Amino acid sequence: MFGIKYIKFDAMTYVMRYSAGKLKAEGRGLSFFYMAYNTSIVAIPLGSNDVQFYFSESTRDFQTISIQGQVTYKVSNPKQLAELLDFSVDNYGNYKSTDAEKITQRLTNEAQTATKALIQGLTLKEAIRSGKKIEETIKAGVQSSEAIKMLGIEPLAVNVIAVKASPEMERALEAETRESVQQEADQAIYNRRNFAVEQERKIKESELNTEIAVEEKRKQIVEKQMETKFLTQENQQKLEEMQLATSITLEQQRTELVKLKAENDKKEADTSKYVLEASLEPYKHLDWKTLMAISQNGGDAKLNIALAFRELAENPQKINNLNISPDLLQNLMS
Repeated sequence: MFGIKYIKFDAMTYVMRYSAGKLKAEGRGLSFFYMAYNTSIVAIPLGSNDVQFYFSESTRDFQTISIQGQVTYKVSNPKQLAELLDFSVDNYGNYKSTDAEKITQRLTNEAQTATKALIQGLTLKEAIRSGKKIEETIKAGVQSSEAIKMLGIEPLAVNVIAVKASPEMERALEAETRESVQQEADQAIYNRRNFAVEQERKIKESELNTEIAVEEKRKQIVEKQMETKFLTQENQQKLEEMQLATSITLEQQRTELVKLKAENDKKEADTSKYVLEASLEPYKHLDWKTLMAISQNGGDAKLNIALAFRELAENPQKINNLNISPDLLQNLMS
């Protein structure tokens, strides 16, 4: 009615309202009534946005690869962006131009520019394996790009989704990879068999070494037993020699003892002989009858009778007749 309109924006949209060519209001999440015939409204989204990119480059070996990914960015200076690109909206909040798509193109161009030198310095295989490095190169390139800074946007992250060769080269690489994998499998089988043979050899060698060690131990045991036996015999011989020497010494000592004892007995006998001879010397020239008379038994009647009979027996020619009755003998004996 009378050209008066009402519009409302969310909190993630920066709004600038121009009336008669002059900025009347600006800010986030504005809502207002306005006159449609003399009012222009600029709405710039402040939230993060994802820009998909896809481009091709040539490697050092003149092979073409395609790089696919996305750049995440946000608007850091909406007024600066509004000065370079048209973000005007109509009465229903729809953009009047397609300038927002220029951000996508410029980010894609910057990503390709940042990657070109890197890709041209790599071979096809190196490039396919360098996704992370390409990703870091694109991120550093778009964050340092003056053209991106002039737009008032800030790149937040870069993700490289795929780095691919042409279909023909992919098939060739797949065939090469299959062949390489097959060779690696064959090599693995060979290595496994070789390892098994090597392990079998080590087991046999270990068994032989064990047998050698056992035989060596047995040899040492036999040598030790022989040495022990030899020492035992030697000690036995020494013991017997010591016993023999001891016996000889004892016999020598016995001989010396017997000899000494004989000498002592002889000396004792000589002494006794000398004493006896010295004692009997006074009686040497005496008659036995005198000796018997002066002996301590000289007064014994029986002895005297015996001597009388002895005298009779020595002089039988002088006896004419001798009668000795039993009673006389009995009396004499008692």
